[in-house]
Amino acid sequence: MKISDKDLAFRIYLILAALFIASLVTANLIFKKFISIDFFGLYTFKISVGVLPYPITFLITDTISEMYGKQKAKWVVTAGIFASIFTLLIVLVANALPAFADSPLSDDLFNEAFGATGIAVGASMVAYLLAQYIDVSVFHFWKKLTKGKHLWLRNNFSTFTSQFVDTAAVVLLLCSFGELKWSDFWILLLSGFFFKVLVAILDTPILYAIVFGFKKRFGLKPYEEIALYEEDEK
Repeated sequence: MKISDKDLAFRIYLILAALFIASLVTANLIFKKFISIDFFGLYTFKISVGVLPYPITFLITDTISEMYGKQKAKWVVTAGIFASIFTLLIVLVANALPAFADSPLSDDLFNEAFGATGIAVGASMVAYLLAQYIDVSVFHFWKKLTKGKHLWLRNNFSTFTSQFVDTAAVVLLLCSFGELKWSDFWILLLSGFFFKVLVAILDTPILYAIVFGFKKRFGLKPYEEIALYEEDEK
């Protein structure tokens, strides 16, 4: 049975939303491991592994913003909030239940790995709310100003702004709660932000390829967006 364009667009939207939520939740769960990445001897990034999936969330919101519109992007952002809260509740319950004697993972090890998840999720959610809504708003500000042209401009301007807010808020909150040392504040802030900026620059061709594929498949004009529901067409 042939899938209609509207059904295909809706399925792609669901897949993008699922990838967004998975990236966000994963970033919150793995944040306690820190690594250093040598960038061709020019700079050494000292970042949490939780930073690795996070730029994916901004690529996805920019894709949804461009192809489905501002409101659909905000839906995904809101869904991410509920997913984070739900994950936090599950981790808290799992942490509260005692492990039996022969459990491969003891209470101490589990708490060491996930004990700060509540703080991480709380800090992430505050930063997430600020950054993602800023990202969507700035993206559409530039889209309207340029009349749908210069995708690279709105992609990078929105991401640079929102990523700085996100990185600063997360590092500040984690330092305030004692999860990170204040002496590491600036190196983690700058490393996290520069890493995200680098990823944002590198993912611009990917965004162009995705948008080009969408527009070709659905026959969209430069400023046109995909309508998932009848009211979107009005």
